[in-house]
Amino acid sequence: MPQTNLQSIFQNFIKSPTKIFKDRNALSVNFTPSTIPHREKQIETLATILAPSLKGSKPSNVFIYGTTGTGKTVVTKYVTQELEKISLQSLNPVKILYVNCKMKKVADTEYRLIAELCRLLGQEVPFTGLPTEQLYHLFFKLIDARKWVVIIVLDEIDALVKKIGDEFLYNFTRINQELKNAKVSFIGITNDLNLIQMLDPRVKSSLGEEEMLFPPYNALELQDILKQRAKLAFYDGVLEEDVIPKCAALAAQEHGDARKALDLLRVAGEIAERQNESKVTSKHVDMARKKLAYERIVEAVKTLPKHSKAVFWAIIKTIDEKKESVQTGDVYKFYEDVCKNTGLSPLTQRRVSDLIAELDMLGLINGRVISKGRYGRTREITLNLASDVEKKVRELLKTEFESD
Repeated sequence: MPQTNLQSIFQNFIKSPTKIFKDRNALSVNFTPSTIPHREKQIETLATILAPSLKGSKPSNVFIYGTTGTGKTVVTKYVTQELEKISLQSLNPVKILYVNCKMKKVADTEYRLIAELCRLLGQEVPFTGLPTEQLYHLFFKLIDARKWVVIIVLDEIDALVKKIGDEFLYNFTRINQELKNAKVSFIGITNDLNLIQMLDPRVKSSLGEEEMLFPPYNALELQDILKQRAKLAFYDGVLEEDVIPKCAALAAQEHGDARKALDLLRVAGEIAERQNESKVTSKHVDMARKKLAYERIVEAVKTLPKHSKAVFWAIIKTIDEKKESVQTGDVYKFYEDVCKNTGLSPLTQRRVSDLIAELDMLGLINGRVISKGRYGRTREITLNLASDVEKKVRELLKTEFESD
């Protein structure tokens, strides 16, 4: 695009009065509202667990469970931020260290996690290079520099446990043994309801002192959340009456995900803004839903492991060849060819069958299990992608497996 055109786009945006958004940040996942509808019980429970820190005592460690968009992070941030503020008025300061373990190159390894915690305590350390033991020693020294209670919040902790195991959590359980002045507690937040069962028994008994479960929101609860945020985010009269109920109903169908409802409302507003409309309508919500579905699926395909991508590509190519639904055995033959052409060591047919089931769970394919009598069972596989998404997925996989 010529530079002058680019400048005119930006200049026009600056000059044009914003008709839609008053503060779009209010619809962001990182926004912490002053009140959180339908989470009063969870707020009270977490506050009660952490309150002893205001008298200098170490509160219990907490594991918080719930599917995506059930308010786990926003409630935890709300309670811990208020706790930290109130502690400034007492003789017993509380320090909150919040880290999202899913953030790549920030906290996706044990080294990076400890380095990030050091950074939050005001000490910059190199991204790599120090022995892990030395890094832990520095971390303990920073924490123990004063008499306070430190609460470490590890959000999406399952991502790190699945990547590197739970040994780092065992190291964390022993931190208090190394300290003379400070006391440390942990809050682990996870979407994986089975995480605690996967942990080493020593870790489980130390870290799983208190457990909280956040249930999904229903459609009416999601409407209340959207109404609260919409007042902050949009100018009065911008949203047509059916927009919030529609966003809430669509998100309620997908496990009561408030994050998804907020994303739908935000993207609908952005589409209306780009089209220079003065109202956000049901039509914009439909467009937002398609856009988010497209982005979700494309991102899911991009982040699939190499063998899963190879299996998916084999499915696409096999369906192209047969012009109909295909079965696991057909796919495996093509998968072996893909591996041969790209230098991958092929997995067993049984493992490939598991990967096909995972692709089905992600909604990328339909894999109907059919019985073949005494010959066992197989899957009848069809693609489950809208035409625009399928086109993008084909481009991605072709680049990876058929590049010149």
